[in-house]
Amino acid sequence: MATVDIIIGTVYGSAVLVAETLKEELVKAGHGVTLHEDAELADLDPSHFWLFVTSTTGQGDIPPNLVPLFETLREACPPIPAVRYALVALGDSSYEDFCGAGKKLDEQLQELQAQAVTDRLLVDATETLEPEVPALAWLKGWMDRI
Repeated sequence: MATVDIIIGTVYGSAVLVAETLKEELVKAGHGVTLHEDAELADLDPSHFWLFVTSTTGQGDIPPNLVPLFETLREACPPIPAVRYALVALGDSSYEDFCGAGKKLDEQLQELQAQAVTDRLLVDATETLEPEVPALAWLKGWMDRI
């Protein structure tokens, strides 16, 4: 089984709830999982599977707790083609830059040659009050690829 690092970008806690729900499912399937709410690149092992769960704040901005990692990825990280990852973006489609943080993060990871194992999931707060429900269904659809 794999070792999974769940990297969380959160403002009000929804991303934490989603991450904890995904962790439970991964652990139930036999994977080792660590949650990272204030991740730094040095904390993350490229041989682990990286699962990002991030909300969006402001006008499509990265949550403050995820900004240091995002800035390091953008400014100081060499290509990371060995990294395999998946990403859940939480947002509200009534805002112009829907799920902007997740989209920016996904684009940066692609630029660094990281390998997405599935399409990113965009969860719209206007369509669901429980973002963990679509996230769990999404995870079950590709978890066997870890």
